[in-house]
Amino acid sequence: MASTLIQLQFSRLRGLRAKVLRRYEHQPLVSCLAGLYGCRWRRYERSCTQPGDCCCNKLEGASFALLVAAFCLTLVFLYFWGQAKNDYNDFDWFNFGNLGFWFPWSVVLLVIAAGFFTYITVLMLLAVCLLSEGQKLYLHWSHKIGILVSLTFSIVATAVLSDLWSKEWKTLLLSFQVTAPYLHLGGVLLMTALSWPIALHFFRMNSRVRRGLIIGVYVTVLSALYLAPLGLYSPCIKEKQTLGPAPALIGHRGAPMLAPENTLMSFEKAVEAGSKGLETDVTISFDGVPFLMHDRTLRRTTDIHEVFPNRTDTPAAMFTWAELESLNAGAWFLSHNPFGTAGSLGAEDRQRAGNQSVCSLQAFLQLAAHTGKLVIFDLYRPPRGHPYRDTWIQRTLEVVQNESSIQSSQVLWLPSDLRALVQEIDPELQQTSGSRLPLEELQSNHIIKLNLHYSSMSAELVSEYTAVNITTNLYVISQPWLYSLAWCTGVHSVTTNAPQLLSAMSSPLFLMSPDEFNLMWILTDLLSLVLILIVFIFHWWRERGLAFSSGSKITVDNGTYSKFKTEMSDIWSVTSANSQAERTPNLATVTEH
Repeated sequence: MASTLIQLQFSRLRGLRAKVLRRYEHQPLVSCLAGLYGCRWRRYERSCTQPGDCCCNKLEGASFALLVAAFCLTLVFLYFWGQAKNDYNDFDWFNFGNLGFWFPWSVVLLVIAAGFFTYITVLMLLAVCLLSEGQKLYLHWSHKIGILVSLTFSIVATAVLSDLWSKEWKTLLLSFQVTAPYLHLGGVLLMTALSWPIALHFFRMNSRVRRGLIIGVYVTVLSALYLAPLGLYSPCIKEKQTLGPAPALIGHRGAPMLAPENTLMSFEKAVEAGSKGLETDVTISFDGVPFLMHDRTLRRTTDIHEVFPNRTDTPAAMFTWAELESLNAGAWFLSHNPFGTAGSLGAEDRQRAGNQSVCSLQAFLQLAAHTGKLVIFDLYRPPRGHPYRDTWIQRTLEVVQNESSIQSSQVLWLPSDLRALVQEIDPELQQTSGSRLPLEELQSNHIIKLNLHYSSMSAELVSEYTAVNITTNLYVISQPWLYSLAWCTGVHSVTTNAPQLLSAMSSPLFLMSPDEFNLMWILTDLLSLVLILIVFIFHWWRERGLAFSSGSKITVDNGTYSKFKTEMSDIWSVTSANSQAERTPNLATVTEH
């Protein structure tokens, strides 16, 4: 009886081994995958790969290579454009200046990029699933055209943006300092999942060249991902107790997401949002009144096309203050909705925004004086033929000193023209430089603050200038991830379009101690390596068992989870033998009697 049980257990183990070795074709799933990928819905239209075969012919191999290239390029472009969101407003107004009409091109480009990436990703998933099922690849001609279109779009869009907006690549590099740990995690998970189809086809191929190529590429990419954290630098990987205070916020033209830029309402909204300073742009009217206007003309932010239709391209500085006061400087905000936030305004704010007028420098300084805020502004020299072309600096200083109640110490003086004269006239102004100059020159000009583009963000730079009592302000930072990076870098203040969003942040989005980061990536790599080894060992054992199995043919089962009969045959044989053995002694006993 004991031997019978042992034989039964061995039979069950053999049956289990046979089940593991047996390859099942999941008929409905494979039909769906092959239909979506190659429009081959009928079973006779597709074929499985046999031991020694390649997963596809040369044409389909080239198509799959293009699919992989399209996946990589669409992913890179989508990531690139997604991280460029901080500067979408600049991109849209750049196109407005060239095309003459407003349209949210940045959002449209993002939607198109996301659509192409989603399409290519679905095709990649279908291909990987077909390979995991041991099916040969056949891509429908319509998908091949779709891949070429996606590939062409990604290449052309990347090339055009690189030519027109090359500084955004610096934004991309900065983003890696925040996202790289999570990109590493995602990349390792992806390569771990791909180990199943790669191991399956690696052990089924007879060609050593193909096997070497597949495993070589896979191991190279995997090793690069495993070791990537060793070359990662991020100022946000630091001990929490070493994190400095959050950078102060300076409203860029006020709070342009909540009100029309460079209007009193916009600056009031910035004050309400917690801004410590206000930034603007100053131009001088034809009759000598400094006013706030960023653009050279009035086309973008006023209704000049209705009031002065024949002067839409006339420089803003060539208008008198009375003419400027007659313009509406807020209705465009509601109609164009540049940040997509106008719809969130209440009825009272919408009415108020639509009635804003051009703001004078005097009114702006008075608001800053009453609220105790710092101010910083660019000062534009009037064009040729303007009465104040040579005295624009002196006229602006007159407003600061004599026509407003602001303290000179509240003014971060940014214009570099006639800086020595400005210091002589008003030494209490906080001299600010808009460019990186040698320390000796900065100190000789009594510079106490740098106003730099955020692409020059560097912890070493900030520390170097801080050591000689020069603080750093970066512009324009409106995305939380970019503000988090500036916070970790030790920047003192940032100019932002979104003070209402950044002021609500209590800590950086990403902050991790070095020990936590090392533990995370080492455990991720080790776990991935163990899983990949298990997958490769399993496929090696499985293909070896299939190659050397004898006695019963183990082939692909064409049914949907069809039952394997070997186990039942073994059990039936053992049971029959036991029954025969039990009947034999009984017959012997009868004979003796």
